[in-house]
Amino acid sequence: MGQGDVDALGLVTSLLLIGVALAVSLGQQLRLEKQLIWATLRAFAQLIVMGIVLAWLLEPGRSVLYSWVWVVGMVVFAAWTVRNRAPEVPALFPIALAALTASMVVTMGVIFGLGIFPMEARAIVPLGGMMIGNSLGSTVLAARRTADELTDKRPEVEARLALGHSSTQAGRPYVREAIKTALTPRIESAKAAGLVFLPGAMTGLILAGVDPIDAVLVQAAIMYLILGTAATTSVVIGLGSLSRLFTTDHRLRRLVRKS
Repeated sequence: MGQGDVDALGLVTSLLLIGVALAVSLGQQLRLEKQLIWATLRAFAQLIVMGIVLAWLLEPGRSVLYSWVWVVGMVVFAAWTVRNRAPEVPALFPIALAALTASMVVTMGVIFGLGIFPMEARAIVPLGGMMIGNSLGSTVLAARRTADELTDKRPEVEARLALGHSSTQAGRPYVREAIKTALTPRIESAKAAGLVFLPGAMTGLILAGVDPIDAVLVQAAIMYLILGTAATTSVVIGLGSLSRLFTTDHRLRRLVRKS
């Protein structure tokens, strides 16, 4: 087994902490056992599929168009995920799709247009996945928090509407708060990078034998792009959710908070 390789025994050993998490859930009656087991199995299956796809995409002579098709598929699936995780907001899928598509076009345009990374399959798919995956949480949170803020502050919103404010004016303060909440974890993560934890891309490059300074520069570029992507999608989703939560005659819809 080469350096950095993980065999079956190593993989099984790595599950020990999952066992600890299961024991904690059982002992504290958290009722998370099914979710933990499902998440573990699903993550493994998805990673195996991703590995097979990447192996196919990275074959010599394979056109990069296939890699771009895969990225498009990831964007569509991510938009569908946002829609499913924020069911409080009606007709959210097209907004999520537009937000994620716009941010990916800009981000990948910067990455490859400025020559930060070469336009190869080994860069297109992983970087696309990192941008989408790291902005997904903020995007979902922005949609859900927008709905929650308007639900919790409904009397205030309706008072603003009664004073003649448009739906955009009445809802703007609450959307602003929702976007702030959605971006705070990503901003705090950026602040702690290098001090509290080592980000994934940097860690992977160092483990692969890359010079630490080169790994830092790569990680910094990726981190800045991820932060920009999360900010863009959160703002678009927040404002788009606002438009979906009011009727065309500026009345706040009756919102039902979903678990």
